[in-house]
Amino acid sequence: LMELGMPYDSEAGRQYAGAITALLCGQAYQQSARIAAELGPYEGYEKNREPMLGVIEKHRNQAMKLSPTLVPLDLLHAARSSWDQALSLGREVGFRNSQATVLAPTGTIAFMMDCDTTGVEPDIALVKYKKLVGGGLMKIVNQTVPMALRKLGYTPEQVDAIVAHIDTHETIEGAPGLKDAHLPVFDCAFKAQKGERSIHYMGHIKMMGATQPFISGAISKTVNVPKEATVEDITQAYIQSWKIGAKAISIYRDGSKRTQPLNTSK
Repeated sequence: LMELGMPYDSEAGRQYAGAITALLCGQAYQQSARIAAELGPYEGYEKNREPMLGVIEKHRNQAMKLSPTLVPLDLLHAARSSWDQALSLGREVGFRNSQATVLAPTGTIAFMMDCDTTGVEPDIALVKYKKLVGGGLMKIVNQTVPMALRKLGYTPEQVDAIVAHIDTHETIEGAPGLKDAHLPVFDCAFKAQKGERSIHYMGHIKMMGATQPFISGAISKTVNVPKEATVEDITQAYIQSWKIGAKAISIYRDGSKRTQPLNTSK
């Protein structure tokens, strides 16, 4: 989303993430149906045929609710078509899998693969430090920022100046030439050591609400709340997660452990 110039905590960002998730999960169920055509559906499918097809139809109906004004039309068409075909194939041959997808975290593996985030998370910070099991620190710098700045129309010289500011100050806030309107694109889960901005915890939960309708199981995602979060804040995080239909929720309050794997400063 950052690379596309979309704020994580925006309706456009949520709709885009929902469409991508819809496309992938619909494709997974199509493949499950193709395997069922060769090997037969899962044990107990015949007894559960109508409820199972009803679930697939609910996924499809959610895909029809994606916004044509916020989702690129080719992606929107692909996501909807994906579920049309999954439902059609399922009616013919059934499914090999009663559930096909979850949304998992990828932790350290993601960073080793040069991914900037893990799963459906926003970035923890543009510059972060990861504690290593054997001792020492690994400094991780978000590699998407230059691409995002170019997408937003900044010149190569402006991009270099803004990236240099991040390297020096470990925050994009106050960077030379950066428009205030673009700051939300670079908001992260935690406030930078020298910054003030961060994504509100409800932004995390709303993203889960946008993607959960297209996932069979649960979303493994940490909802990061600031050090100042109260008992009532965390209570509301659980209640709102239940209201939007999330099947699981994990809360982490910054600094609540003496040592945590990812930090915004040394």
